[in-house]
Amino acid sequence: MSELPRLMPTDPQMFRATVLATARVSPSFQRVTLGGPALDGFAWQGHDHWFRLFVPATPGAALVLPEVEGRSWWQAYLAIEEAQRPHCSNYTVADLRRTGTGTGTEIDVDVVLHTDEPGHLAGRVARWAVSAAPGTPVALLDQGPMFDPPADTRRVHLAADESGLPGVRGILRDLAADTAGTAVIEVPTADDVEPGLAHPDGVEVTWVVREGRHDRPGAAALQAVQARTGPVDPLDYAFVVGESTLATGARRHLRRGGLPAGRICFSGFYKAHPHPQPVA
Repeated sequence: MSELPRLMPTDPQMFRATVLATARVSPSFQRVTLGGPALDGFAWQGHDHWFRLFVPATPGAALVLPEVEGRSWWQAYLAIEEAQRPHCSNYTVADLRRTGTGTGTEIDVDVVLHTDEPGHLAGRVARWAVSAAPGTPVALLDQGPMFDPPADTRRVHLAADESGLPGVRGILRDLAADTAGTAVIEVPTADDVEPGLAHPDGVEVTWVVREGRHDRPGAAALQAVQARTGPVDPLDYAFVVGESTLATGARRHLRRGGLPAGRICFSGFYKAHPHPQPVA
């Protein structure tokens, strides 16, 4: 998106935390639970509330963080010596619990797991997620939600591949009970489907499984959006995220269907390499 989300904080805060636990929750997802008293100040707004996750440059290294002034942090981040510069990636709050115990607030982060062509786990955060020991330091830079439907919205239309599943899951969980619309979610394997996904009765949820297909991630979801979402009410609202071709293709389809550009929140989280595979 070309404009900053309206709900993004003007003075985002950096929160230090530590890893409490990490566990495989499906073939393609590792859930890392973070905690710490500082997270009590994290002003969670639900829906697709996201943050920038900073992890140590190498296993066991100290976590060196950039200074944050207003929304400025990137230049300070680049100024950190490369050997000490933490890795930074964007993630959604999968769940948040105010425990009232010594661990403070707990935040779950769902990390997508893919393998490269030789079959090795790909992605720095994915490798970190499956091996991080309890007590490993991390930091979160709050960025707020992107999902921001106008008050006059009649129906919502959601679409995502696995990278956007945590955000769509949170939106469906927090929508008003009388919300109507559609949601298309693509996942790598049938075991990644969440049959108990909470959502309003009026939202039709379609799961698309990529397993056995040779399409790039997001292609099957885009096909489903094109097949299931015809002409739309100009007062509807859409949220489409994931692989860049899915995000831009779904936006184009919805625009042709009559939805104004200002009522479509879209973001291409990444550009897919050919045929990433889920971890067995």
